[in-house]
Amino acid sequence: MPAAETPCEPGSAGQTIVFSDVRLDRGGMRTLAGIDLVLGERRIGLLGLNGSGKSSLLKLMVGLLAPTSGSVSIDGLSPTDDAAAVRRRTGFLFQSADNQIVYPIVREDLAFGLEGSAEEAAAAIAGALGRLGIGRLADRRIHELSGGERQLVALAGVLARGPRTILFDEPTSQLDLANRNRLCGVLDGLPQQAVVVTHDLDLVAGFDRVLVVGDGRIVADGDPADAVAFYRRRYG
Repeated sequence: MPAAETPCEPGSAGQTIVFSDVRLDRGGMRTLAGIDLVLGERRIGLLGLNGSGKSSLLKLMVGLLAPTSGSVSIDGLSPTDDAAAVRRRTGFLFQSADNQIVYPIVREDLAFGLEGSAEEAAAAIAGALGRLGIGRLADRRIHELSGGERQLVALAGVLARGPRTILFDEPTSQLDLANRNRLCGVLDGLPQQAVVVTHDLDLVAGFDRVLVVGDGRIVADGDPADAVAFYRRRYG
């Protein structure tokens, strides 16, 4: 029988992410407008059609994009002006692990950019791989791994840096059902705050808060059941 999809469960909160009258223009086009948000829940989902602006919202949180006007802060820090401090505390998992992985060996890739002594780095790497149940992959070559394994390695690289918040950009979009369910279980068990952009409506079922982005604005914001019902009515 095929594996069944399982929702992730909520937990405790993390950093406070604030958008104040944010507008974002890209390529001469309006991407986001009038975004006013205070996000502090542990599990936050962002839903929306392709091109709605949801991934741009995520990138603003870690300074990969800068607002055209207005401001973004994470625990009082600007993702653009205080980029180094924000990125020490806020990890970003790209949709494709291949956009995140740099070195050919798993252990080498996780070591890239880690601060502290060699012993501290080794402990952080072992801890991150162990937490995801992939310690056996430490000395494997990246090109030998499945897509699901590469996604977990990319997440281990984020975890090794000890962030308080992790931003996920469509983490299940390139995974088969078994790896999707595995990633959902991992997400459920992470102590970090998570903000997740996704098209996977079941993934957000146990989240604390879900927002729907449409045409560059927040068009729904509430508990998962209400937000998903709105999304289905509007776009289904």
